Amino acid sequence: MKLPILIKWLGQMGLMIKAGDVTVCVDYYASPDPSRQTPPPIPADELKNVDAFLGTHDHLDHIDHEAWKIWAKTNPDSKFIFPRKHMEAVLADGINPDNAIGLNDGESFMLGDMRISAIAAAHEFLDKDPETGLYPYLQYIIEAGGVKIHHAGDTVRYEGMLAKLLNFGHIDVELLPINGRDARRYRDNCIGNMTFQEAADFAGEVKPGLVIPGHWDMFAGNSENPAEFADYIDAKYGDALKCRIPKVMEDIEL
Repeated sequence: MKLPILIKWLGQMGLMIKAGDVTVCVDYYASPDPSRQTPPPIPADELKNVDAFLGTHDHLDHIDHEAWKIWAKTNPDSKFIFPRKHMEAVLADGINPDNAIGLNDGESFMLGDMRISAIAAAHEFLDKDPETGLYPYLQYIIEAGGVKIHHAGDTVRYEGMLAKLLNFGHIDVELLPINGRDARRYRDNCIGNMTFQEAADFAGEVKPGLVIPGHWDMFAGNSENPAEFADYIDAKYGDALKCRIPKVMEDIEL
């Protein structure tokens, strides 16, 4: 039996998930910055009672080290979950080693009754370390109360990615990046993600109960119009695929 799960979009790829008495935050970028187009909805030092902070990869808008340093003190019992390749950088934030949970492709962690599973992401490239076998970018499948949430992190589609995700069965909701990629950004060391069309077609194959576009609002030079994503889904998939353009801190009950 599925239980009510509440999610809140926190901007960019930030997501808060509340399942019963368990709360996790994924990719929450909480630090103020003049380059941001939108402010942090919750100041880092005001975010309390979070059971786990998840980061998909070591970019500041996904693993916000300045915020993680704060949360290591204000949420001392919280788990910090991230690609194991970044263990040294995370421990440098003052995270208790007992609370630092490094995952790799195909691995999972149980947080009470919540299962957090990782699959590799390709932030333009998979960039697997040939010596350690560790991936620097991850996606998460979060299962709680009979509900499955796919947080894609930053990724393009790669061979075998769909099969990995479908192994988890029906996905109830997924958050996909839609900002795309191009030569200008690549030359500026801004590596990219799926275009909105690619993200829509990936969702069309996954067939989640709900798809939410992410990574479109934060930075002027790396954004996208989510209405184009929603319109493309409507034109191509109609009622077969439900899309919702999120508002920051809006309650979405699953």
